[in-house]
Amino acid sequence: MRLLTEFGMGTSLRRGDYTQAAKRAVQDALWHNSINLAELFDFPKDAMQITVEIAVRKPEEVDVKALAEVFPYGKTTFTLHKGGLDVARPEGTGNPTIMANVALSVAFDMERSDD
Repeated sequence: MRLLTEFGMGTSLRRGDYTQAAKRAVQDALWHNSINLAELFDFPKDAMQITVEIAVRKPEEVDVKALAEVFPYGKTTFTLHKGGLDVARPEGTGNPTIMANVALSVAFDMERSDD
């Protein structure tokens, strides 16, 4: 059962790094959340099911393994979408500013088995 959804936005201002922009968006979404859901429902933190949807202009350039390292616990699932925004430099040279959007949901399997 999904219990929480947070949204985030992140950028890579000069390096043209889609992974960095996505990582900052994930961190932005995480930092919005101060609810300790695992403790609230008396579940271990490793039982968290975390779904992360990421939108950037070039999803194939996002390193999902690097993003997974942001999460200290829980089972993460990533879905990449074409979206976000690349903003060209006014002078027309160099890397664009990359903007990534993230929707992050936390769920638990609410049916316990007390075997």
